[in-house]
Amino acid sequence: MTVLDTRALNRATLARQLLLDRSDLPVQDAVAHLCGLQAQEPQEPFVGLWSRLRAFDPAALDALLTGRGVVRTHLMRRTVHLLTADDVVAWRARHDPMLRQRVLGTYRRELAGVDLDELAAAGRAVLADGRPRSMPELARALADRWPAPGPRALGEMLIAALVPTAQLPPRGLWRTRGGVRNAPLSSWLGREIDPPSPDGSDPVGQALVRRYLAAFGPAATADLRAWCGLAGLPAAVAAIREELVAFRDERGRELLDLPGAPRPDPATPAPVRFLPAFDNTILGYHDRTRVIDDAHRGLSVAGARVVLVDGRVAATWTVETGAVTVRPLRPFSRADRTAVAEQGSALASFLSGRESDRVEIAASPG
Repeated sequence: MTVLDTRALNRATLARQLLLDRSDLPVQDAVAHLCGLQAQEPQEPFVGLWSRLRAFDPAALDALLTGRGVVRTHLMRRTVHLLTADDVVAWRARHDPMLRQRVLGTYRRELAGVDLDELAAAGRAVLADGRPRSMPELARALADRWPAPGPRALGEMLIAALVPTAQLPPRGLWRTRGGVRNAPLSSWLGREIDPPSPDGSDPVGQALVRRYLAAFGPAATADLRAWCGLAGLPAAVAAIREELVAFRDERGRELLDLPGAPRPDPATPAPVRFLPAFDNTILGYHDRTRVIDDAHRGLSVAGARVVLVDGRVAATWTVETGAVTVRPLRPFSRADRTAVAEQGSALASFLSGRESDRVEIAASPG
């Protein structure tokens, strides 16, 4: 079986994530290809798409959000993602048990004795009047009936698990501040969530495997689980296994992939890319060493924005006093420093609406 080293996996990941070459895909198609973008920080998807698309216009994403072509909702790993409406409708029911279990894992004691089906029905009844509500508002509306759990446990169980909801604009619009207001997905999108397959088969799980590999492969089943949070996909993998090709990584793990998916030459140059907080290029794997060194793994869950140099995390970045500030994690060559400065200047211009292209690079460690 062919062994793919870390660099080969890195270049495959960059190609699938539209980071090796910027893409001309329309915004909605890019969001679909990427299986959604991590979006608990509302402005971060704009940077993620700017780094991936050649002519990205934030107004195009705004139009999709207000036009209900894409939606912000809790899904993979119980975190807020920006997904196409079609994918949310198709995938949500498959994630329901995982979402319940993850919220219960946090609030099991507070929610002990609460009938979750009854709570879900009550939450839907409150939202049926069509008025969007924040999580605390929804929890307070039910607090008289369930006083013990407290508003946070009630609100998170309802919004993140029991009642499929969308976070409505202006939340998530470009350079716009907006609190979280939730409405049922079905009413916001004007269609019902697809139900589970009545015959017990798992076509949605099989579709998730294919879509994940198209955007993240080659990957191990542990990586697939780390991306979506679903434990029950071994049968889906087995059902389509004959469609797939297999490799091994340097640790001996089996990696699965779609046969025609891009696996570039490991020597392919990789341009500097600025990634937003919690980007799935890193979080979409259990073994993240294809993109980030183990020594810096904690950055991926701490909300740090990172810079890829030669395809790997080499710095963090922030916006301070109107400038993009880069802090290297390792020494930069002169060529690296020049490339980081050029891309950082372009990002500063994008973020400021062309009012500033200032970039500052701190001294390298050591």
